[in-house]
Amino acid sequence: MEIKQNILDSVNEWLTPTFDKATQEAVIEMMTSSPKDLEESFYKNLEFGTGGMRGVMGVGNNRINKYTLGKSTQGLSNYLKIAFPNQPLKAVIAFDCRHNSKTLAKTVADVFSANGIQVYLFSDLRPTPELSFALKYLGCQCGIVLTASHNPPEYNGYKVYWEDGGQIVPPQDGAIIDTIEKLDYSQIKFDANEDLIHYIDAEIDQAFIKSTIENASFGTSQEAKDNLNIVFTSLHGTSITAIPDTFAQAGYKNVNIVEEQRVPNGDFPTVKSPNPEEPEALTLALALADKTNADIVIGTDPDCDRLGVAVRNNEGQMILLNGNQTMILMTAFLLKEWKKAGKINGKQFVGSTIVSTPMIMELATAYGVECKIGLTGFKWIAKMIKDFPELEFIGGGEESFGFMVGDAVRDKDAVAATLLICELAAQMKANGSSVYKELQQLYVDHGFYKEHLISLTKKGMDGLAEINQMMVDMRNNPVKEINGQRVVMLEDYKSSIAKNLLTGEEETMYIPKSDVLIYYTEDGSKICARPSGTEPKIKFYMSVNTQLDSVENFTKVEAVLNDKIKNIITAMQLN
Repeated sequence: MEIKQNILDSVNEWLTPTFDKATQEAVIEMMTSSPKDLEESFYKNLEFGTGGMRGVMGVGNNRINKYTLGKSTQGLSNYLKIAFPNQPLKAVIAFDCRHNSKTLAKTVADVFSANGIQVYLFSDLRPTPELSFALKYLGCQCGIVLTASHNPPEYNGYKVYWEDGGQIVPPQDGAIIDTIEKLDYSQIKFDANEDLIHYIDAEIDQAFIKSTIENASFGTSQEAKDNLNIVFTSLHGTSITAIPDTFAQAGYKNVNIVEEQRVPNGDFPTVKSPNPEEPEALTLALALADKTNADIVIGTDPDCDRLGVAVRNNEGQMILLNGNQTMILMTAFLLKEWKKAGKINGKQFVGSTIVSTPMIMELATAYGVECKIGLTGFKWIAKMIKDFPELEFIGGGEESFGFMVGDAVRDKDAVAATLLICELAAQMKANGSSVYKELQQLYVDHGFYKEHLISLTKKGMDGLAEINQMMVDMRNNPVKEINGQRVVMLEDYKSSIAKNLLTGEEETMYIPKSDVLIYYTEDGSKICARPSGTEPKIKFYMSVNTQLDSVENFTKVEAVLNDKIKNIITAMQLN
């Protein structure tokens, strides 16, 4: 196959003495045996998406390796000196269970230290939310976590956090990327100053767990805690270092851990995907729940920022909740507890994202707090805390199984969320109710919202082009009708224009630009199309709703909403 000139230029650069012999040999081998892999590895630079930089490990500028991470860290070091002039600079680094994470974390530490920056490096794998906590606890200007979340085993990644404990957002992200792109690989300083690298572990762990218990505990009696039967799985990830200790210190003793998934392992041998959004990932946990008659099942992804939850329905069967449902349950619980404590006075807010359930706004209105809605990705929820210092942040969530309790951690946090959902479950059981019954009652009180997600995977260079074309087509030729319902509004977050398709009126949306389209139909349905920022996917988010007059009619009304979703999928040719 013919290789494009820009790819050849990149390949030739990687064959210079700037790169070690093993790297050069790997490039040469790829040139002779895998030209398609060569093209995929070099056709572009890895980009920062909603979750930082994430990609397949290997050689090349479109792969995760010591040079791409070294270049990013060198650029970040240069930018830190500009952003914080004449200040002693400090950075903290964490890493997950993935292959090469520990080695790559040390490479990042080496580059920081070679640039005169004090480094705090976790001695072993830790949850991503602990990195966010440690950043503020240690007074660092930035933090890095080496993780690819729930991506397949061949992936790794690099997430950058700023001094507030949240991921980088504008204008820092653009300025950092500009600084990185101006660098040559030959400018990376790899020679570590070991005197500047400090290893951290137990002190931070205990402070993190103490903070978690303070933020996510709400007066649950010890009897109620003892009566809650929990099954927990870490899915071979980092949460095993924090959640069992958090349970123990918070007083939850009745915890059954899925032993087959306890040991961290970057191959994730017992699951197709270590993603608690996918039902298959919790198969072993659900089996253990039936064996132990558990009330609740909780599974966390490899870096412990997302959680999947299963609870018993009214017939006693275990069912998986989706991310919108867990978000609604936890938000409603927080609002109820804050109100009970007399802490709501109109100066509080909750946060969510444009692709999550609109039901969050109904909850906020009912409790007299503001609801801030941002782009997809928890960095935007963390940014809200910084942007509205006059308001107290209660909590926030997104449909993709992430939740944040308070502002001690400025990212989605499965440690605190796990404790919070258990507080809810324990109190419901003690009151003769259940998590499932509580969810049904919320639907009666605030409207029955039902969501569904379809992800279409399009891998590689050709897949990216296909995804881009799909967005162009939907943008230039917007759908006028979906499932017999007229589309009344189209929000285009790339142009920042919301257009009423019935009147032609346009409004400017004051939210950062993003390649997202949202259709609203006249019956209140919402359909969002968005390319993933971290995976080779295009995602379609659907939300439908109606009133539920009583819990007794739940099954009948849910069937109506399910049919509506199926009809939308058919109408948009997504099946």
